[in-house]
Amino acid sequence: MTPEVQPADVRSIRPTHASRALLLTPRVLFVVMTAVLLAGMVLRVRHGGTGVRVESVALLAAYLLWLCSEVPITFRQPPQNTADSRTLLPYATSRLCLLCAAAFGPSTWSRWSIWLVAPTAVFVFGVVLRRVAIRTLGSRYSHHVVRQSDRNVVTWGPYRIIRHPAYAGMLTANLGFAVYFLNVLTVPALVLLIMAVTWRIRVEERALGDVPAYVEYAAGKPRLLPGMW
Repeated sequence: MTPEVQPADVRSIRPTHASRALLLTPRVLFVVMTAVLLAGMVLRVRHGGTGVRVESVALLAAYLLWLCSEVPITFRQPPQNTADSRTLLPYATSRLCLLCAAAFGPSTWSRWSIWLVAPTAVFVFGVVLRRVAIRTLGSRYSHHVVRQSDRNVVTWGPYRIIRHPAYAGMLTANLGFAVYFLNVLTVPALVLLIMAVTWRIRVEERALGDVPAYVEYAAGKPRLLPGMW
């Protein structure tokens, strides 16, 4: 039977001796990010007075709902053969930095502007793309890099267009989020997040270099952006 490999977020190179504590990173990240979002919303309401921007609080709440939608995956028992510990920490740290910068940092936009419609739409599009990618993989999806070698490569849904739609959706959503809460802190945090995700993608693809079915699939598909990478 042709081996099946999930083309995004769910593969592994080989078992390592990395600390099991790092495998809990998604769970810890969820708890801390939830606290940051709630604190950001409370501060904006309490100290915003009559000038508080309701839509900014709503976007923080939308991000929290996005996190909660992935709770069943986040708190699933980590696979035994996970080997992505070295990429999880930079990814978690950069994403948390972006969230803190948005929730507590100074805002470039002092009032509502029509220009904020675009980043809001980008955020929503990114979340939807990620959700579709996750639903396409179903129970096979994981926040960890876990190699699957006994099934066929997933090539339907958003995977017909790009190899890593879950990552693409996550980065797109965070791009819109960062632009909406644009300040001197969100920009470098977003850059760090992009670098961390790029590293994770390369680690995953090295893990699949010896799987002929995936190599054939990847030869005709871009990673994140058609025509670019």
